[in-house]
Amino acid sequence: MIDLLDANVLIDANRDYYPMDRVPEFWDWLVAMGQQGLVKVPREVYDKVTQADDALSRWLKRNRESLLLAETVDGDLIRHVIGEGYAPDLNDVEIEQLNEDPFLVAYALADPEQRRVVSSERSRPRATRANRKVPDVCSDFGVLCHDTFRFIRELDFSTDWQTRQ
Repeated sequence: MIDLLDANVLIDANRDYYPMDRVPEFWDWLVAMGQQGLVKVPREVYDKVTQADDALSRWLKRNRESLLLAETVDGDLIRHVIGEGYAPDLNDVEIEQLNEDPFLVAYALADPEQRRVVSSERSRPRATRANRKVPDVCSDFGVLCHDTFRFIRELDFSTDWQTRQ
């Protein structure tokens, strides 16, 4: 199973609960999971995170080879995710609001038995159009979506992960 990370997973972890300067073990663990093919960052997520000039951006650039999902998304799959997961008639402003979310879902949908999405977004089933959340769109397509904490439990992260191997 490959876990595909949403940008908010990296951003929130660094800002809120696993700052790079305080819990470097988490970031080393992510790289190790990427090297094992268990965790990947889609190109569109990578591009979003690396636009900033901060420690997270520099870290992701340094670890690009380990974490970047080395494939391009199918255009038909993107159109399907946008049309069926959000709305078939989104305007340009709404399309812009989606950011990388439809790409993330489409990468997982390309192989739903072997991929799942990890996102900090919370389900809002009543949201419509461009306001829909990643967990709800994933659910519509039968794609597994976990939050960060379930992800780290399932892959068994702890700060002593290197000594337990």
